[in-house]
Amino acid sequence: MSRTKKKPLQKQWPFYIMMIPGLVYLLINNYGPMLGMFIAFKKVDYGLGIFKSPWVGFENFKYLFKTDAAFIMTRNTILYNLVFIVLGTVLGIAVGIMLSELRKKAETKFFQTVILLPYLLSWVICAYIGYAFLSKDTGLINNFLNSLGLEAVDWYNDPGKWTVILVLVNIWKGIGYTSIIYMSTIIGIDKSLYEAARVDGASKWQEIKLITLPCLKSTIIMLTIMNIGRIFYSDFGLFYQIPLNSGTLYPTTQTIDTYVYRALMQQNQIGMSAAAGLYQSIVGFIMVLAANTIVRKLSPDDAMF
Repeated sequence: MSRTKKKPLQKQWPFYIMMIPGLVYLLINNYGPMLGMFIAFKKVDYGLGIFKSPWVGFENFKYLFKTDAAFIMTRNTILYNLVFIVLGTVLGIAVGIMLSELRKKAETKFFQTVILLPYLLSWVICAYIGYAFLSKDTGLINNFLNSLGLEAVDWYNDPGKWTVILVLVNIWKGIGYTSIIYMSTIIGIDKSLYEAARVDGASKWQEIKLITLPCLKSTIIMLTIMNIGRIFYSDFGLFYQIPLNSGTLYPTTQTIDTYVYRALMQQNQIGMSAAAGLYQSIVGFIMVLAANTIVRKLSPDDAMF
């Protein structure tokens, strides 16, 4: 009996070895930092060290809510993420379907490379690209407006326009990665379903509506739940580097992450940073559980757990 149990393990040991780097990375980067959660409840004194620093209870959490910017940064963080989720999903599906339709043509690989390129760029590079377009004196857009006899726009001193700019930049940078995920799912759909639909005289839109979209439901739900879990987080590079940390734009670009960073630069309190991270993690965990619970009630087969 014991020999029969050992044989599968002996056959699978190469796979367990292959898992080791991923498991080590997961433990160090995802579970290791959890040991430092107690820092959120301390006022760290570098002279005393982390462990001997005094406990302050929930004082580090209060600074997130007692400031006048609390409502603004929370509103911006949530609303931007909601827009990113909706537009990112819709456009990701649309581009994924387009790529799947072009996958048999020679230009598909070139198009995939082009659409993934923004995702591979850092936000620092994107910030320089943005400045090249938006600079009041030398920006390409203002040069074009001047050539038409129109007045130049001072983009970095006009908060109202940055709601649209940030959404467009985020979509531009993330659409490639998202669309590839959806395209991979579409490629795995049984081809006989499409063949049967064509025999019945279905149009291309009917194939997408009745076959492609229903088959993408599980992938859409999974990605949406994962994104909901990060709804209290914001992409620091997008909201800090792209606007070039312009104080005039804070009403539009201020999020929880950028506020914490600026507070740390002024007060040098890592306890506050730890408190913000713990707060975001707890809220994200609750959001994932809530979203998954709703999905499990509506469509049990599509729930993550």
